[in-house]
Order: sequence, then C-alpha cells, then structure tokens
Amino acid sequence: MSSNSESVVHKAVVKAVELFNIAAAWFLSLPLAQQISLVIAAPFVYSMVWQLMYSMRKDRVPLVPYFIPWVGNAVTYGMRPYEFFGECQKKYGDVFSFMLLGRVMTVYLGPKGHEFVLNAKLADVSAEAAYTHLTTPVFGKGVIYDCPNSRLMEQKKFTKGALSTESFRTYVPKIADEIYKYFRSSKNFSMNTKSSGTINVMETQPEMTIFTASRSLLGEEVRSMLDTDFAYLYSDLDKGFKPINFVFSNLPLEHYRKRDHAQQVISSTYMKLIRKRRENNDIQDRDLVDSLMKNSTYKDGTKMTDQEIANLLIGVLMGGQHTSAATSAWLLLHLGDRPEVQEELYEEQMRVLDNGKKELTYDLLQEMPLLNQTIKETLRLHHPLHSLFRKVMRTMPIPNTPYVVPKDHYVLVSPGYCHLQDEFFPNAKAFDPHRWDNDASSSYSSNEKVDYGFGAISKGVSSPYLPFGGGRHRCIGEHFAYCQLGVILSVFIRTIKWKLTPKMHGVPGSDFQSMVTLPLEPAEVQWEKRNPEQQI
Repeated sequence: MSSNSESVVHKAVVKAVELFNIAAAWFLSLPLAQQISLVIAAPFVYSMVWQLMYSMRKDRVPLVPYFIPWVGNAVTYGMRPYEFFGECQKKYGDVFSFMLLGRVMTVYLGPKGHEFVLNAKLADVSAEAAYTHLTTPVFGKGVIYDCPNSRLMEQKKFTKGALSTESFRTYVPKIADEIYKYFRSSKNFSMNTKSSGTINVMETQPEMTIFTASRSLLGEEVRSMLDTDFAYLYSDLDKGFKPINFVFSNLPLEHYRKRDHAQQVISSTYMKLIRKRRENNDIQDRDLVDSLMKNSTYKDGTKMTDQEIANLLIGVLMGGQHTSAATSAWLLLHLGDRPEVQEELYEEQMRVLDNGKKELTYDLLQEMPLLNQTIKETLRLHHPLHSLFRKVMRTMPIPNTPYVVPKDHYVLVSPGYCHLQDEFFPNAKAFDPHRWDNDASSSYSSNEKVDYGFGAISKGVSSPYLPFGGGRHRCIGEHFAYCQLGVILSVFIRTIKWKLTPKMHGVPGSDFQSMVTLPLEPAEVQWEKRNPEQQI
C-alpha cells in the first residue's frame, strides 16, 4: 500500500472515531428513559432497514416480512409450519425466505424443491453444518453429523449389515416377543389380569419401540439394561431434540444437564460392553455391536475408535426411536377412529397366517399389502420431520429463476407439506390406505440408482412422496421401520380391538413444537382383547 493510500485510510479511521465519539457523547447526554428507548428501538429500526434493503435486491428470493428482530417468523413457523408454508405459497409461490432465529431460511416447496435441495452438490449444501450442534451433544463426537460427509457415508455402510433382509428374518420373532412381553408386564396393559383398558399412545409407543429396536438391533445385553432405570436415560437423551437445541447447543437449563448426563452414562455403558467383549475375545455375529467391532475400518485404513462405535450405537438406536414411536402412535389413533379398517386388517392377518396356525415371519409380512399400505398412508399424513434443512456452503442459483441463495443462508424443503396437497394426493387430508392399492401415487421417482458409499439407492427425489427423505442423507432405516411397525401392527390387530376414547372427538391434531411431529394430547385409546380368555 502506498503512503498516500495509508494516509487516506488513516484519515477515514480518525473521522470515524470522531463521529463515534460525538454520537456517544450525544447519547450519554440524553435522559436515562430516552437512552433505554433508543437501545430498545435500535434493533427494530435496523431490522426494518435490513428487510427493505433485502427486498430491493432482484437476486433475492421474496422475504416474508417480520416485526421482531432475530426471532423473525419463528413463532408462526414453529406452531403451525404447514399452514405457514401454505399462506406463504399463496403470496410468493413455491420459493420464499423467512427469518428463523437469526437464520435466513429459503424454502422451496414441491417436488422441484426436493430435487433442488436433496440432490444438491455436496460442495453447495451441508447437512452436517446444519445439524451438528443439535445431534453431536446427543450422539457424541466423531459420528453422524460430527464428521466429514464421506465418513458418515461409510458409517451408514458399516450399519447396513444389521439392516439386511436376512437380519430382518431374525428380528421379526424377537420384536413380536417383546410386544407380547409388554402386553403382559406393562401397567398400561397387564393383559393376563385385564381384558380391557385405556392407554396413552404417547406413553406406550415410545417404550415399545425402544424395547423392540434395542432387542433386535443391539442384542439381548443392551435390551436387558432397559428393564432398569437405564431406560429413563434414553428419555432424558431424547429431550435433547428440541427446537431450542437447534439454535443453542448448550444452555444452563435442566434438560441440557440431563441430556449431557444421559449421553455420558449410556456411552460409558456401551464402552464397558465393548471392552468386555474385546477382553474376552467374544466378538461373534450376534448384533450390531459385534458387527461394528469387526467391520468399522474406513477406506483410508483408519479404524473407528471404541468410543466412536459406542456413539454410533446411540445414533442408530435414537435415530429411529423418534420416528417409529410417533408413527406407531399415529397408526393406533387413525385405526382407533376407523374400526372397519381394523377388521379389514384382521381378515388379512387371518388369511395370510391361516387363522393363526402360522407364526408371523418377515416373508409373510410381505404378503400383507393392506398392512403395509396402512403404514405407508400414516407416513404420508404424518411425515416424522416437517422440515429438512441444509446450510448453504457456496452461493447457489435457483434454476429457472433470477434468484440465488447466498452462502451461510439455509435451504429448507418440506416433503410432509407436499404429502398433504390434493394436487398430488386427491382428498389428501383423509386417511385412506386404499389410495395405495395400485401404488400409482408413489411412482414419480426415477429408477436411476446412485451409490453415495453405503449401497445403491434411487437418485430421483422429485417424487411428492418422500417419508424417508432422499439423496445421500436418505434414511437407511426405511426397511427396518416397515419391519418393526409391521410386526407391532400385526400383533396389535390379532390381539386387541381399540377405539378412541370419548373425550378425543376424532384423531388429534399435530404438535409441531417437538423436532418430530407428534399427536396433541389427549392421545388415548380404549382397548379390549379379541379373546378375553386368551393368556398372552
């Protein structure tokens, strides 16, 4: 830099300091009440000016106006996201932006949005940057979103051995056994002493799904731990998935303290199990613990540490816990409202299982189209995650528009919103498993396959039906979810009849204040055994 340039910069800095001192002196000369008013008003003025400047740019997506600085549209979006999306779509079209707790979120609704975000290049968007501050405190370091994407793809590959068809064949009797055990021993049922009762599905289904998932995926030793207070630790860990955690990874609040304590205890417990098996040279093929201990070496030769294996075990179990618990709860509520569908399902069970003479198997589950369509329809009406995010890593042009999404903004898609549009699913708000009789509504995706490192999956994400996401972050637990939910539903249908309690007045609405779409309370059903004399 030349001496003249340095002189110009120096003068500019001196002038800026002088102006600041003048402004500070003027501010301090004001009465205290006016000072406080200005401090309060300044963020609002800045926000209004920023919004005006933003709206004048022709390369920016339309921004939904907001009044409260930083908070933006968080309250409306958080309370009723689908209504918010619908209102914005009417005003701005499929593409718009809104402010969410200091983050500019660019929404692209519909199948084209799915393609734009879920199949975006890895260099353009990052799920890791969007989610790591939410997931790392729960799962632990070095796994899921706390590692490079290439590592995550290989971690998915390591776990796929536990998600094979052959594995599912061994899981079905274990899952069924756990459900019957729950029917016998849980205070919610106690079926060998009671023939009827009332349950809160948001109490029973989270317990049932974690018992069945741990028994099938992680084995007998881990499952046995859940019969103690260890089970409550998972509940504390589960509370780490709240919207506030998406923004603040750590705060001096009780649920954060419980989350961290639970993570440490569960992780150390898994570590003890891993060390015990290593010390005893007791590594077989019993469960995912054994599988990861034998097969978790990355392509570059680096091995997962035992601590990372323990953390990944938490991620695997917790990853499906929310979604399966919520989906099974919705299944019971919708079927409680539709007893005639229950009877159709019962007739299908009796036909396939030869009036109960055959034991339920994974292969027989595949011969129950109505059962699988009922699960599929429930997932359509209640997508477990109402929004999927990515952080923009470099400026992205939006195809066929004059807009770009700047670096460090976020992009958002909502397959769940798409699921509820009559354009794609006639009479979309109605629960109708028979809409899938010909399966035409889900045949939009491409047959082209791509392998992101964990096996070939469909590359196309332009389908309006994406209950398990798409692209490189597509949920690998889809087939396990259908297996687990299928067994749960099959056993329920053959064992009991149920209906909504009188105070329900129909299937409840959705509670969007969690990261997973849950039914609003009360969420209760009355049940009665099909055969009151039967011992479970």
